[in-house]
Amino acid sequence: MNRHNKEEIVKQTEVFIQSRFSGDSSGHDWWHIHRVRNLALELAKREHANTFVVEMAALLHDLDDWKLNRNRNQVEKWLSNLPLSGDENSQILDITRNVSFKGAGVPTPMTSIEGKVVQDADRLDAIGAIGIARTFAYGGSRDRLIYHPDAKPEMHQSFESYQQNQSHTINHFYEKLLLLKDRMQTQSGYEMALRRHQVMEDFLDEFFKEWDGVK
Repeated sequence: MNRHNKEEIVKQTEVFIQSRFSGDSSGHDWWHIHRVRNLALELAKREHANTFVVEMAALLHDLDDWKLNRNRNQVEKWLSNLPLSGDENSQILDITRNVSFKGAGVPTPMTSIEGKVVQDADRLDAIGAIGIARTFAYGGSRDRLIYHPDAKPEMHQSFESYQQNQSHTINHFYEKLLLLKDRMQTQSGYEMALRRHQVMEDFLDEFFKEWDGVK
């Protein structure tokens, strides 16, 4: 497939995804996908990954997300209408099926550099200042409390347990977000995560001081 055809496929996919996610208010809107795509392409350059596979997987990574849609196999249906090679199709499907965090005690390794790049990009957008904003947007969309001091974080040891979690939003930092820095699978992703992780640490320190009336 030549470069022009690949650019056209990416554009078609972008238009499709933008139409599906433009109205989301849970922090998984089109602009989240746009940021993940840009981060993934930057990481792909640094890590020498296949940019076409990375860009397609980044655009499609939330289409079958269990948190957002009960209809599965939408990625597979979309890809089936595109003139991709069998290898490209399987790589993109593998990434989108395995990209999501599934619990503190559940490993989610990626086997390809393209998968590692997309997963790192998605997780980078879950932390830092934007990650904080997205976390509270998601909690509000699910009617969750901001914080309750009697409800302690749970390190979920299975995907099923993680799916059923309904705890308050502050717990999400301890159950997922603060764990992501050390789960980055590329050196470039880890280096980006360091500063964003510190932003969350500083936020939580300030949050608890204000909660306790210290400041």
